[in-house]
Amino acid sequence: MNKEIHQLQPDRLWHYFMEICQIPRPSKKEEKIAAYVSDFAAKHNLQCTIDEAGNVLIKKPATPGFENRSGVILQCHLDMVCEKNSDTMHDFDIDPILPWIDGNWVKAKGTTLGADDGIGIAAALAILEATDISHGPLEALFTMDEETGLTGAFALKPGQLEGRILINLDSEDEGQLFIGCAGGKDTVATMPIETEEVPSGHVAYKVSLTGLKGGHSGDDINKGLGNAVKLMNRFLWNARETFEIALADFNAGNLRNAIAREAFAVFTVPGENEKQVLDFAKAYCNEIREELRVTEPDISFVIERAEMPEMVLNSALQADLLDALYACPHGVIAMSRDIPNFVETSTNLASVKFIDKKIVITTSQRSSVESSKKDVADMVASVFYLMQADVVHSAGYPGWKPNPDSAILRISVEAYRRLFAQEPQVLAIHAGLECGLVGAIYPGMDMVSFGPTIKGAHSPDERLDIASTVKFWELTLEVLKNIP
Repeated sequence: MNKEIHQLQPDRLWHYFMEICQIPRPSKKEEKIAAYVSDFAAKHNLQCTIDEAGNVLIKKPATPGFENRSGVILQCHLDMVCEKNSDTMHDFDIDPILPWIDGNWVKAKGTTLGADDGIGIAAALAILEATDISHGPLEALFTMDEETGLTGAFALKPGQLEGRILINLDSEDEGQLFIGCAGGKDTVATMPIETEEVPSGHVAYKVSLTGLKGGHSGDDINKGLGNAVKLMNRFLWNARETFEIALADFNAGNLRNAIAREAFAVFTVPGENEKQVLDFAKAYCNEIREELRVTEPDISFVIERAEMPEMVLNSALQADLLDALYACPHGVIAMSRDIPNFVETSTNLASVKFIDKKIVITTSQRSSVESSKKDVADMVASVFYLMQADVVHSAGYPGWKPNPDSAILRISVEAYRRLFAQEPQVLAIHAGLECGLVGAIYPGMDMVSFGPTIKGAHSPDERLDIASTVKFWELTLEVLKNIP
């Protein structure tokens, strides 16, 4: 373990964060971290229940003198996004995360850090353990599979939770208090791979697009980041038009809720066009570097000879695929008319995979307006219907409608002012939060979400700001102390 991190304050918060980093917790594989949390409850003689979905709920009595205060729920999720650089050897199922300090930040070595939402788990555990923190009746809800399906939050039942105030510990910008979020759904297109023989006289090449930042498909969708799927497809589309390439493989992006940051493709090209396609690749590299020089300074586009593939895509399928990916929207679709500088609706072209003789294209849509969420999902689907793909929408999840008159918001704003002599921002977030589902199951639940500053979430560039983590901790304790 990193001794420097163990020396950070508050010590128990960082102690638990480091312990959490040692425990594998990919989405849908949270059994080890759930066992750790339930063992924690047993060790500290706290009431603990685990529901059918695997959500862990720990209850702690009020501190002396606070027995008549309102009950409050601290809520965070147990899973983490598992992304790594292509040159990093790491098995998220068994290997620990390796945090280290870089200046004012805590980072991980070549992987996501898991501060989303490991720091929320750590805060909840440190509060549950403490004997010197004032609070009313306390519940800590640790949910499963937030990142890939919100299945834990979906499985909550009326009557499970007793409190009527919920503090979600899963936001990523210190100084911002969130009172609303976007809803979302996924749209996945699949089609069978149809192949033909490699044309005579062709040579094979592999192209690799790396070095993009990636990022959260909600929080970062408006930051002008490059999308590896779109950038690779743009190259292939133009190369097909000009040099008669034949595509053999296209593997780009990874997770549905992350902006694609790497892409790889294998194609063949007529031998007489070999020099021209190499010159075109070099020019294209310079072109996208210039376009993205501000937001993506580390972009890399490499072309190299490859082993001759056994087969290539049927020419008609290749044309349909590259046309559809070019036409498929990605990014901000609409800005809010109610909240300044707030993304209302967006879509993320997340990944393209050649898997088990099928092409699988994964996208995700978000909107704080339910009808707009459906509209943009249908827009994406229509593109892939044109190529006769099989398109499936997920059930999706609801948004969280802002309540500017929220009592817990007022308490949180006043606590922030007292502590830091500053005015916090009160915002909605374009990412999905479990508050939307909690609010649907528990109408009238009074909710707020806040956290420390986390940059690069859902990518190996994820980093946790140390100073903001201290402020997050202090704010949480101040809010708990002042809930009547």
